[in-house]
Amino acid sequence: VPHLRQLVLKCMCFLINQPDKRHFYIFGGTVCQNDWDLNDAHVVCRQMGCGMALDATHFIQFGEGSGPIWLEKLKCTGEEDQIWKCPSHAWGQHYCTRQLDTGVICSGFVRLDGGGGPCSGRVEVNSGGGWTPGPYGNFTLSTAQVICAELGCGKAASFLLNLPLIEASEQVWTEEFQCKGWEPELWFCPRVPCPEGSCQHRGAVQVVCSEYTEVRLMKNGSSQCEGQVEMKTSGGWRTLCASHWNMASANVVCRQLGCGVAISTPKGEYFVEGGDEIWRDRFHCSGSESFLWNCPVSALGVPACAHGNTASVVCSGKRGQAPEPPHPLCTYSRQLRLVDGGSHCAGRVEILQQGSWGSICDDSWDLSDAHVVCRQLGCGVALEATVSAHFGEGSGPIWLDELNCTGEEAHVWQCPSQGWGQHDCRHKEDAGVICSEFLALRLVSEDQECAGWLEVFYNTWGSVCHSPMEAVTLSVICRQLGCGDNGTLNTSVPLREGSIPRWVDGIQCRKMDTSLWQCPSDPWKQRSCSAKEEAYIMCSRNRPKSCPATAPYKEKLRLRGGDSECSGRVEVWHEGTWGTVCDDSWSLAEAEVVCQQLGCGSALEAPGKAAFGPGNGSIWLDEVQCRGREPSLWACAAAPWGQSDCKHEEDAGVRCSGERTTAHPTQRTTVPGIFSLPGILCMVLGTLLFLVLIILGIQLLRWRAQRQGGAWECCELKVCTDNIGPIHAVATSNGYDDVEELPVPEIPSSFGMKENRFFPEEGSGTRCSQTGKWIAISPVVLHYCRGEDGFGHFNYQFSFTTRI
Repeated sequence: VPHLRQLVLKCMCFLINQPDKRHFYIFGGTVCQNDWDLNDAHVVCRQMGCGMALDATHFIQFGEGSGPIWLEKLKCTGEEDQIWKCPSHAWGQHYCTRQLDTGVICSGFVRLDGGGGPCSGRVEVNSGGGWTPGPYGNFTLSTAQVICAELGCGKAASFLLNLPLIEASEQVWTEEFQCKGWEPELWFCPRVPCPEGSCQHRGAVQVVCSEYTEVRLMKNGSSQCEGQVEMKTSGGWRTLCASHWNMASANVVCRQLGCGVAISTPKGEYFVEGGDEIWRDRFHCSGSESFLWNCPVSALGVPACAHGNTASVVCSGKRGQAPEPPHPLCTYSRQLRLVDGGSHCAGRVEILQQGSWGSICDDSWDLSDAHVVCRQLGCGVALEATVSAHFGEGSGPIWLDELNCTGEEAHVWQCPSQGWGQHDCRHKEDAGVICSEFLALRLVSEDQECAGWLEVFYNTWGSVCHSPMEAVTLSVICRQLGCGDNGTLNTSVPLREGSIPRWVDGIQCRKMDTSLWQCPSDPWKQRSCSAKEEAYIMCSRNRPKSCPATAPYKEKLRLRGGDSECSGRVEVWHEGTWGTVCDDSWSLAEAEVVCQQLGCGSALEAPGKAAFGPGNGSIWLDEVQCRGREPSLWACAAAPWGQSDCKHEEDAGVRCSGERTTAHPTQRTTVPGIFSLPGILCMVLGTLLFLVLIILGIQLLRWRAQRQGGAWECCELKVCTDNIGPIHAVATSNGYDDVEELPVPEIPSSFGMKENRFFPEEGSGTRCSQTGKWIAISPVVLHYCRGEDGFGHFNYQFSFTTRI
C-alpha cells in the first residue's frame, strides 16, 4: 500500500501538469484487466518514470477504483510512450465491473546495485529501457539522501564519486540530478543535461545508506564529550544498551566526536527516566573504525535490555579540541580483533601494538587464554583455543608468546608472557579462538545447493523458526548464503526426524541489514517453536548438488590481463556482472583452487596488488580462505559477497603451470609399451602359435622314437617363457645341430618367475625314471627318459613357466 500511494502521488503530480485533458480522465478512472499483460504494464511504468514492469496485476489487487472504467482490451506492444496510444476499445466502452480493475508493480526509477543488499551500491536509474549507471557530476549528499529515503534505507552514510565503469563501453545516464533534499523521490529532482555529453566519459557513483546516521553523548540534556550514548535512526534518537559495550567501541565514539580517547565506560550513570525503549543492537568494534556504524553489528537473539542499563562514555578531551596522540605504551592505544574466521567472534587473534597488527604464538595457548580474548571482545566464553594457524597464517609481527592467563584478566596483554615481540615462533603457529557468540548459517539438504532446512550455529547447530519471516528476511538470508536475491518458504515438506535445538523465532530483518546477524528477533532459546514451525527455505538460485550443467562454475570464473589463458587477474561472475577478488589472505592455496577449476594445472604464483593491472566494477570477494583441495572457489570460506574494504589496487591474480585443457586435470592416459593393448595382443597370439609348434614337435619326436625302436628315451616337457631375453634353441639327438645336453637335476625357477607344472595324475600313462637327459629348446625344455617297462617313451606332459 505505501508503494501504491507513492505511485498515486507521482501519477497525480505528473498528470496535473499536463495540458491534455485525457490525463485528467485517466487519473479519475481505471483500466479493465481484459487482455492486460506485461506489455501494457511496461508502457505504464515507463510513462510514470517507474522503471520496468515486474508484474501486471489483476482482480483489484490494490483495491477497487472509484471513477469511470476508461479503457479495455489494450493491445500495447510495449514500445509506446503513453498508455492511450495503445490500440483498445473506444474510450469508456467496456464490459467490466470493479472486480476487474487492473494494476502494475514497477521496478522503480532508482536502485543501489552490487553492495550486498538493496541499501548500498552503485546508483543506477531506469526509465523503462534497462538499468543505467547514474552520473557523478554535481552529485551531492542531498541527492544521496533522497535516494536512501526513496528506497526505505534510512539516511545516507557516505557516497563515493568517479567509480570506474564495469565495461569501457557502458552507457551512463545523460542527465545530472540536482536534488535539494526534500524531494520524495529521485524522479522529482531537477535534472540538467550533461554539458556537451560529458556524462559518457565519467564514472559512476556509489551510495551507502544506514539505519544509523548520527551519534552523541548526552549529559544533563546537552551533547558533550561524556554522557549516555545515543544514536539517531529513522525512528529518532535511541539509547544504546550497555550489554557488550566496551572500550574499543567507546574509543570509536570519542574519536568520531573529536573528543580524544575513551577513559571509562560507566554503565547507566547518565540514565534519564522516560526515554524510548533502549536499542538492543550490539556493536563489536575493533577500535580502528572511523564511525560507529562501520563496526560489525548483531541483533539476532539479543534479549531486551535491563531497565537503566544504558551505555555511557567518558572521553579524554572536549568537543572541538584536537586530540593528543596516544602514548604507545598506553593500554587504550592497543586493540584486539579476530580475523579470517567469518565472524567477529572467531578467527586468528591479532593485537594492534605500536601501529601494527600482529598475532600471538600458540606455545602454551589454551582455553584460559582464549577465555580472556572472548570476554574482552564481548563474545561470551571460549569454545575452542585453536593452534597451528587454524585460521590461516598472519603476516605482521608476532607480538606475544608463552601466554599464561588465569582466565580472569580484563585484557589479553595483561597476562604473563615473554614480553612484547619476544618469541621463537613462525606464523604457522598463530593462535586462534572460537567463542560462544560465534554464529554461522547454512541450508541443510541432501540434494539441493540453495534450498533446505535453515540452521544457525550458536554453540551447536540448530534450526530456525519461520514466524514471521517475511520477504525481506528471506532476501537477507539468501544473499548471505550467495543463493540469489530472494527466497520462499516451503511449508509442505514433511517433518524431519531427530531432535535439535530450535534456536530463534520472530526474525524481522530490515532492508538495510546485510546479514541475518543484524536482524532483530526473539531471544535465543532451546525450544523457540514446535517441529512443524522449522523453516525450510528455497532461494532463487537453487540448483541440484554436483550438477555441472546447472551450476557452470567454470564459466563464472576467468583470468584477465595475463600473457596466457592460465595467468592473469582473477574475476568472478556474480549478480550479472564480472568483478574482482581482493588479495587479503590470498595465497597459493586459493590460487591452486582457481587453476584446477579452470583446467590450468597447478598454481605457480599467487600475485596480489593488481600485478596484472587493476580491474573495474565490483570487488566481489574478500578474505577468501581455501585449503587447496576445494572443487571450486565458491566452496572456499570468504566474506559475504560484495563486502570488502579493498580497492582495485589490491586485485588478486594467479599464474598457473599449464595451458587451458578440456580434460579433467586428474585424467591419465595409457602409457605405450609392453602392457599397452597392442603389446598384450601380440603376447597372446605369440603364445598360442608357440603352443601349436610344441604339439607338432612332440608328435614328430614320438614318430621318430617309434621308428628308432626304443633308441630314444622318453622325455618330460617343460615350457619356460622369458619375456626379456631373445629366444634360442638347444637339443640333444641325431639330426639336431643346435642342441646340447643338460644335467638331469631340476631347473630352478628364476627370481620373479612363477612355475606352473602339469604332470599326469598318479597311475596314468607311462612313468619315467628319474634318470635321463634334458633337451632344451629354449624356451622349451624336454626331458628324455626310459620308461619302467623298459621301452623308450615320450611323455607329452610339460611344465610351463611364466614371469609374474
